[in-house]
Amino acid sequence: MHLKTLTLRGFKSFASATTLALQPGITCVVGPNGSGKSNVVDALAWVMGEQGARALRGSNMADVIFAGTSGRAALGRAQVDLTIDNADGLLDIEYSEVTISRTLFRGGGSEYSINGSPVRLLDVQELLSDTGMGRQMHVIVGQGQLDAILSSTPEERRGFIEEAAGVLKHRRRKERALKKLADMDANLVRVLDLTAEIHRQLKPLARQARIARRASLIQARVRDAKARLLADDLASALSRLAALEASDESAAQRRATLEAQIAASRVSLSSLEEAERSSSPALEQASADWQSLTTLTERLRGTLMAATQKVALRATPEPPPAGEDPDVLDERARVAGTEDAALVGQVEVARSALTSATRAREAAEDTDEAASRELARVNRVIADHREKVARLTGDVSTAASRLEAAHAEAERAWSAYQGAQERAAAAEAAVPGAAGSAADSAFDKDGLSADSSGGAGRAHAEASARRDAARARVDELLGVEREARAERARWEARRDALKQLLAPEDGTSELLGKPGVLGQVAPLLRITPGYEDAVAAALAPFADAVVVDSLARGMGELDAARAAGRSLRLVVAPGDQARAEETLRTGEATASSPVVASPGALGAAELPEGAAWLRSVVTCEGGAAPLAALLDGVVACSAECAPAVLALMGVRAVVTPGGDVLRAWSVEGGRQASSVLSVRADFEQASVRAKDAGVRMDVVSEELAHANVQLDRCIKEANEALKALRAEDAQRAKEAQELARAQSAAQAARAEAERARDVARRADEQVEWAREQDAAARARLERADSVGSPESLEDAQARADAASRAARQARETENEARLSLRTLEDQSRRAAARARSLRQAAAAEREERARYARREAVRQTELATASDVEAAARIALEAAERALSRAATERDRLSARRSQVSREVSDARRALDRMSAELADAMNSANQGKIAVEQTRVRVEDLQRRALEELSLEPEQLIAEFGPEVMVPVLPLDPDDVEKAEAAKPRAYVRAEQERALATAQKDLEKLGRVNPLALEEHEALAARHKFLVDQVQDLKASKADLLRIVQDVDRLVQEAFTAAFAETRKQFEHVFGVLFPGGQGDLVLTDPEDMLSTGIEIEARPAGKRVKRLSLLSGGERSLAAVALLIAIFKARPSPFYVMDEVEAALDDTNLGRLLEIFTELRESSQLIIITHQKRTMEVADALYGISMRDGITKAVSQRLARGGEASGDTA
Repeated sequence: MHLKTLTLRGFKSFASATTLALQPGITCVVGPNGSGKSNVVDALAWVMGEQGARALRGSNMADVIFAGTSGRAALGRAQVDLTIDNADGLLDIEYSEVTISRTLFRGGGSEYSINGSPVRLLDVQELLSDTGMGRQMHVIVGQGQLDAILSSTPEERRGFIEEAAGVLKHRRRKERALKKLADMDANLVRVLDLTAEIHRQLKPLARQARIARRASLIQARVRDAKARLLADDLASALSRLAALEASDESAAQRRATLEAQIAASRVSLSSLEEAERSSSPALEQASADWQSLTTLTERLRGTLMAATQKVALRATPEPPPAGEDPDVLDERARVAGTEDAALVGQVEVARSALTSATRAREAAEDTDEAASRELARVNRVIADHREKVARLTGDVSTAASRLEAAHAEAERAWSAYQGAQERAAAAEAAVPGAAGSAADSAFDKDGLSADSSGGAGRAHAEASARRDAARARVDELLGVEREARAERARWEARRDALKQLLAPEDGTSELLGKPGVLGQVAPLLRITPGYEDAVAAALAPFADAVVVDSLARGMGELDAARAAGRSLRLVVAPGDQARAEETLRTGEATASSPVVASPGALGAAELPEGAAWLRSVVTCEGGAAPLAALLDGVVACSAECAPAVLALMGVRAVVTPGGDVLRAWSVEGGRQASSVLSVRADFEQASVRAKDAGVRMDVVSEELAHANVQLDRCIKEANEALKALRAEDAQRAKEAQELARAQSAAQAARAEAERARDVARRADEQVEWAREQDAAARARLERADSVGSPESLEDAQARADAASRAARQARETENEARLSLRTLEDQSRRAAARARSLRQAAAAEREERARYARREAVRQTELATASDVEAAARIALEAAERALSRAATERDRLSARRSQVSREVSDARRALDRMSAELADAMNSANQGKIAVEQTRVRVEDLQRRALEELSLEPEQLIAEFGPEVMVPVLPLDPDDVEKAEAAKPRAYVRAEQERALATAQKDLEKLGRVNPLALEEHEALAARHKFLVDQVQDLKASKADLLRIVQDVDRLVQEAFTAAFAETRKQFEHVFGVLFPGGQGDLVLTDPEDMLSTGIEIEARPAGKRVKRLSLLSGGERSLAAVALLIAIFKARPSPFYVMDEVEAALDDTNLGRLLEIFTELRESSQLIIITHQKRTMEVADALYGISMRDGITKAVSQRLARGGEASGDTA
């Protein structure tokens, strides 16, 4: 398996679609810094499922999308397609070619697909997990990978080997199992809680079910009593309804007579009402005239009154203004202004005096503040002195108390020491001397037997040694078997891949298996190893042709191929003697030709060293014999010797080992792929090696089976020896228990005595120290008392008082000046305000006199108008009163006539009302009868409805089954009385008994309280659920046990896989380290060999001539080379189809680079290498080069295929 193509679309700096065709071998990606080389590595990691943005050198995943340049807009998505050649079937998928695609949209959406089918990220990771291309991808060595190895912890280094060994899938399986186990534990706890809760609920629910059964019996009794009472009520209501319907006929006749009389009275009333209506219009018109005249009169009277009032109001003139003369007010304002100007000058003088007083006050306050600070300082000095004396006094008291406490503690400690000595003597006397010496010689400090002469101990040691040896042998055979299996799988995969390459690419392959087709040419050629490509080039295009039995057969197949549009390459096998003779003659003629000679003909000619005739290195057998003629005169040699060889007589052509054909008149070559004959040779070699590996694996499997049997027997023997040893140890431990207890008591007593003596000595020392402290404190107190106060408080206080009095006097002087200034300012403001108000009063008085003159002119005009209105209104009012009197007389006459007609109408209406009242009484009686009938009918319907709603019985069925004539059966009220009630005889219906029975049943039902009607069903359902949950608990426990077994199996698989991978990696690390550091020593060491599931890995590296082993003490280049050695060891121990390395040799010098390139050359044999590099020597060992360049922020790639021993043209990707 190898990477075939990598296509990038919009990924980072690859704005346009760029396809890199990757071939087996070493592919180098080169280019200047910042051109986008590492983006190729990021694309490989990204398409294989990398989820960390930092691992892709970005802050978030959207950074992988082309962000745009000054000349090209940003793209909306990034897509990478990786095509993998799966011809060897290493990937667990039924395709020989697998294309993995990943697309990321700028909106955040992401898609994965395999061969065009949408999949999940998990599907991609599972597909690649067994190939070393999982999530951690140790096959991709980025620029920071070496630093990650160097700075990683031992546990993190373990992860690299686990990834290479395929352990991570087992760890993920274990994680899933543990997660399921945790979920199962939670589910089990919930189910157990639920089961306990349901079990707790079953008993009260059973009681509720019994109450529900009794309630159902009582409800049946209530229903029966209700039904019988309802049937009795329904029968009585039906009888009453029949009687009421018969009494309605007589009332109908009375109503008919009254209705005829009322009709005649209504005709007479109608004629009277018509006469009344005819007199109404004249009366209404007279009333309207009277009303309008009355309104007009009242309006004229109101107008006259208003005009009279206005004349009286305007007849009296308004008094003139009585204010002061404006000229007098102006003179008074001028005098006030003169007074204000004089006061302004006095204010300025007072303000100057205030400024002087303020300066004097500030100086006095500064002096007062300085005196106060000095007084405070003196107070502080004196207070410090007093505090010092008080503190020293306290120190003396403390030292005295400490000395007394030390004396008491010393006395107590020596008393405790004497008691401890007595207890130690008693404990020593209780320990026998002989037993103590025997215990000291028989047991060590851990209490375990140390006598090496015990038979059980020797047997257990021998059995353990045999078991360890057998286990080591099994482990060794397991490693050998895995190596053999891996070798067989590798050679079989190579054989199968080469077998697919042997099929011709044109229509020739379709002929295989047809009648008359003898097979391919390649199996009939026997070629000296190393000359396969040269022979294939000389026999071209018949190296992979097909052999047919006759020329006719070949012509027929040619016609069929031409019709189908295919090409053929056929060789006709000699079919008879004539054809053989003809072939022989052709060969002799060719041999005697002066141009083309055989090796025998040129026996005298001497070819240069390294050149050989192709006829001497190949044998054409069977049907391939005619091809021998194509090899005559053809020499195999290097390209450098070709011109000299072509000049020799009889040399027709020269073929180089790389497959280039040179003639005197032509040059043909440049083939990049291996020839079919070279592939055939590799195929045969792979078949032989695969068969040998299979035989080796069978032999090792048999040895492993015998070793496993031996291991089982040794484990059984070791277990039996261990049981015997434990029994012997238990007996000895029991014998020594009593002796150990006595020794422990004596030892504890001695230790207690020693501790007590130490405590007593420390107490004496504490007494001496306390005595010294007490003496020192008293000396300090005496010195402090001998020194008096350094300052005089009375002098400082006197100076402060004098400064305070001066400051107070200055403040009083300032206040008096300020008060005088404010008094003058108030007088000035009042004088200015008085002048201003006088001027405003003069102006206001002049304005008021002007308004008075305007109001007097308006009054005269309004008085004349009101007098004219008053005279006209008086004349109109007299005329209106005369017309009103005439209208009132006409209205009275028409009203008297209307009253007489109205009385006649009233008499007729009273007679009609009397007859209507009699009819209403009759109707009321009839209605009451109907109401009684309807009420009775409603009651009947209500009883019938109740029968249907409450009892679900039709009325006829109710009366037939529960009527008064039906016998009443005995119904039980308790579930225990059911059989007794069924045996009792029914009784006749008595309403009072049924009412009492109904009341009793209802009371019993009320006594039961709240009844759960679903208790019976709930009890049955809850019991069934309880049984189901109990079964579920058992299932969960069984599943938990299964998951625990899975975890144990996974741990075993992880341990086995890691152990084997570590051993192989350790072996390869020693080899690779020896290559990279000639004469040096390197090793991988487990931090905890006893725990293979979590142990870490330490790297020990000691270059030649150095004694250091720690990586941190090596130089930068040596540390990088050691990290590369670890990675290469992992690669060789667990080969992967391909590896990607990003400038891993950047820190190496030429010597170490050459050693690293040797390792790369070894890896090329089994894996595909993709190397990002700047080193020329690395490019020289490459099979293909990809040049990466960047223009205007966009990356482009140019490829160059390098043939071993020649060059080929390049192309642009």
